[in-house]
Amino acid sequence: MKRILIVEDDPDIAGVERDFLEIEGFEVQIVADGTEGLRQASSGTYDMILLDLMLPGMDGYEICKKIRAAIKVPILMVTAKAEDGDKIRGLGLGADDYIAKPFSPTELVARVKANLAQFERLTSQQQPQTENLQVGNIKINSKTRRVYVNGAEIEFKNKEYELLLYLVTNADIVFNKEQLYERIWGMDAYGDSKTVAVHINRLREKIETDPQNPVHIQTVWGAGYRFKA
Repeated sequence: MKRILIVEDDPDIAGVERDFLEIEGFEVQIVADGTEGLRQASSGTYDMILLDLMLPGMDGYEICKKIRAAIKVPILMVTAKAEDGDKIRGLGLGADDYIAKPFSPTELVARVKANLAQFERLTSQQQPQTENLQVGNIKINSKTRRVYVNGAEIEFKNKEYELLLYLVTNADIVFNKEQLYERIWGMDAYGDSKTVAVHINRLREKIETDPQNPVHIQTVWGAGYRFKA
């Protein structure tokens, strides 16, 4: 049985989330305090974290950042703050997905299932035949999930790494935002192409000598993106 941790200080919302997830067969625990939420989440005993932003003790941004530094687990931010800036910040700190209140409980369940399925598929899928991928000044070790640029190791969030590896292993193929979202996030029905653009920009900042004039991750106007070896 998959275990879900809900970090939410509104008991009504947390109760609705718990009830619908338990109906679907998940084991659910609710924590209303940010500091305790971080402690529970960092234990590594949960398969997914549902994380509110506005919390007592410690806000969701800080919790997300600390979780990402410690363990790999899908994080779905659930918040009333629906502005693009809040969403981009959450994704930038390593959240895998974002849903704004008020939301449909059925949509929440669908996103939880999709994120879990995507995480399992990506972590259990067969590794590329070549463990070390070298493209110019970029080296990717697919076994350790480490990336080096000009010999220096660069830290990548979970989805950033998955997107980079997918583009590198499919070099010269053009993918539109919807295709990339479906492939990496696995939720075409609820996809948001802005998520792809945010991650593409972050990849460029990390691997390109001049992110404003990228050599590797190129924009094909009107079509999408491609990785140029």
